[in-house]
Amino acid sequence: MKRAVITGASGMLGQALARLLVQNEIQVYTVLRPGSEHNEEALQDKRVIPVECDLGDLTSLPEKISQTCDAFFHFGWGGTFGNTRNNYYGQLQNVSYTLDAVEAAKELGCSVFLGAGSQAEFGRVPEGVKLSAGLTANPETGYGIAKLCAGQMSRAACRDYGIRHIWTRILSVYGPGDKDRTMVMSGICSMLRGEIPKYTKGEQIWDYLYCDDAAKAFYLAAEKGRDGAVYCVGSGQERLLKDYIKDIGDVVCPGQEIIFGEVPYYDKQVMYLCADIGDLKRDTGFEPETVFREGIEKTVAWRKTCSRPLFDN
Repeated sequence: MKRAVITGASGMLGQALARLLVQNEIQVYTVLRPGSEHNEEALQDKRVIPVECDLGDLTSLPEKISQTCDAFFHFGWGGTFGNTRNNYYGQLQNVSYTLDAVEAAKELGCSVFLGAGSQAEFGRVPEGVKLSAGLTANPETGYGIAKLCAGQMSRAACRDYGIRHIWTRILSVYGPGDKDRTMVMSGICSMLRGEIPKYTKGEQIWDYLYCDDAAKAFYLAAEKGRDGAVYCVGSGQERLLKDYIKDIGDVVCPGQEIIFGEVPYYDKQVMYLCADIGDLKRDTGFEPETVFREGIEKTVAWRKTCSRPLFDN
């Protein structure tokens, strides 16, 4: 791999992947929404070449990128939080954008297309059932349904064009560049502001992966993954959510008071979430490296120096 394109490049995953690719001497074209206030965060390395382009205009990328490329990483997606996840027409547009990304990949000469799916494609599963490609998908939100459809349609389109297709179903990833609305970052921001954070009972059993490890999974999957494969991206390790939160408190402010049980569980709350990463390991050699507390230390250090105000959206 010598040149790669990343959509959604101003997000945490896009930033982490761009950092890894340039470290491996790969030229990176980062596709950024024109005028986005987060674009500056994606341009910390001068080896990254910015390309301003809306998701709705991805088919114009071959006109904006002067060279042929080897890999296309599609992370761009609208409507990922709150009620927008069930904006069905908006989610349907994301499927179309994914197909446009495949068209751009074909015109750019890419040999591999990697798309960012989600654990939401599975819906809720019983405790102890790890998420894997062989598990039946049963999405319960417009977001999950659209991700499943985008994965299937882009796979078919790539097959028609002779492009190797990799679909990743991403679990809970955290780290520098994350938005303040996630569980991890909202807790960090509350504690940095001197507030007492409030949570559910914290009985959920989840799997968290540091963003740099996720980036490594994407890179290895693009380089070595099987054509048509679906890989769940997580740490493969499960812990009580309450224990993750306590670790966050210990890093941000030792002795921090935390209130559990005051916030009700969401409707259709996911209580068990853990990835089976056996296929990913066997096919690519991927191994998570960052333990949660170490990742939180890096994330807190970044958030303290980040220019955007706490609880920025």
